[in-house]
Amino acid sequence: GKTHDGVKFIEEHASEELSLKKVARAVSISGNYLSEKFKSVTGINFVEYVARVRFENACDLMKNGERRISEIAFAIGFQSLSQFNRVFKRFSGKSPTAYRRALTKR
Repeated sequence: GKTHDGVKFIEEHASEELSLKKVARAVSISGNYLSEKFKSVTGINFVEYVARVRFENACDLMKNGERRISEIAFAIGFQSLSQFNRVFKRFSGKSPTAYRRALTKR
């Protein structure tokens, strides 16, 4: 349904500025409705889901290529490096730098 469309929209537009309102408008439902239904569809709330999609995109970018961490952060939609570092650490338990170091050791 519409909520699934919203989830898909996030995955396709994760690198852009994303707000609940923007996503809701894109799939033509209300923000409140999307917010309410979102958790039952994905198991986590909207903000958390956006962060997770961006985190996964970051991991992919780190695996292939030598782009600077700051470039990756902005490429995947974070407004600041510190925000990116915080989110990344929450999901992976490591800082982006440590994560990348572990990757290249393999």
